[in-house]
Amino acid sequence: MKTFSAKTSDVQRRWYLIDAKDQSLGRVAAKAANLLRGKNKPIFTPHVDTGDFVVVINAEKVRLTGKKEVQKEFMSFSGFVGGHKSESAARRRQRRPELLVEHAVKGMIPHNRLGRSVFTKLKVYRGEQHPHGAQQPTPIP
Repeated sequence: MKTFSAKTSDVQRRWYLIDAKDQSLGRVAAKAANLLRGKNKPIFTPHVDTGDFVVVINAEKVRLTGKKEVQKEFMSFSGFVGGHKSESAARRRQRRPELLVEHAVKGMIPHNRLGRSVFTKLKVYRGEQHPHGAQQPTPIP
C-alpha cells in the first residue's frame, strides 16, 4: 500500500466564518490555524496547502485572559538605530484589532514558504460586516 499524498488539484477549498466575539484569542487562533492548514481534512498532507479560507469577524471583541490586555507587549525593530517600537495589547486593540488575531494565527502556522501562502487565506475584520457573503462561509460554532 502506498502512502497517499495530496496534490494541489485534489484540494476542494471551502470558506469558514469564525465569530471571535467573547472568545479567547488563543482558541480562535488555533481553530483558524487548523482550518487554514487543512488539518481537519482526511487528505491533509504536511507539505501541500490543503487548507480552506477563513473569515474572522468581531476581532475587536476577542477576549484576552489574565492581565494580557495591559502586560502583553508587541515589539518591532526596523534594523536602524532607534528603530525599536513597542505597544501594549490594549493600544493595538484600539489602533487595529485585526492585528491581534493575525499575529496569533501567524505564530501557529509554519514559518516558511508554505506558511506564507497559507496565511493569505485568512481574512480578519474588526466588526460584524465582511465582503465575503457571496462565498457563503460556513459558521464555526
